[in-house]
Amino acid sequence: MTGDPHEARPPWQMDWTAEARLTFDAMPAGGHQLVLAARAELITAVSPYYRGIDADAHLPHWITVRPLASTSPGGECIADLAGGRGWLVFTFIRRHAEPQITVTDAFWA
Repeated sequence: MTGDPHEARPPWQMDWTAEARLTFDAMPAGGHQLVLAARAELITAVSPYYRGIDADAHLPHWITVRPLASTSPGGECIADLAGGRGWLVFTFIRRHAEPQITVTDAFWA
């Protein structure tokens, strides 16, 4: 962030691909609640990329965020939920108008 008063700040918009949304809608109540709680954390994060060592340390103990591929830290990220019982794969598009998180994959076991 540059300190520009017009620069976008959280809360971010969140959208889902059709497939990820169908998976989310079919989750059992426990998984659904954790995904909604994770969503709340992601949309209010200063930077949903969580770059750096311990960058996600302020998140609840049941969620960790990391790049999906170490060679692409600005690409897709994965939010592991409840020790691997579920996850959200997402991208963050920092547009000038309406920056947005897009969930491309969701899973709950």
